[in-house]
Amino acid sequence: MSVKTVLLVDDSRVARMMTRRVVETKRPGWVVLEAGSGEEGLAVLVEARPDYVVLDVNMPGIGGIETARRMRAVSPDVRVTLLTANIQDPVRHQAEDMGVGFLTKPLHEDELLAFLGDDAP
Repeated sequence: MSVKTVLLVDDSRVARMMTRRVVETKRPGWVVLEAGSGEEGLAVLVEARPDYVVLDVNMPGIGGIETARRMRAVSPDVRVTLLTANIQDPVRHQAEDMGVGFLTKPLHEDELLAFLGDDAP
């Protein structure tokens, strides 16, 4: 198993902590990076080149949809999934159109692990 890097982008520190705990428990040895805004997430993406990005949709400043677009432009191969309590079809369609995943809050561990793939220890 190779070591992977996951970037968690969410303005909620608690949401990042909960997601971090799942990744660190189920994917020991993986690197987990955090960003509290879309702007910060873009900067981390450019510097660290993570394998996966879990991105909240509703954030102040640059929202998740626009952040995902910019991330795909900068790093087309990064796997991105949007995470939101907003389960409206237009948000899902925007995610599909960009080629990114879509997970709902509250986050279900099995869905997150499916997004992270079969690189389990």
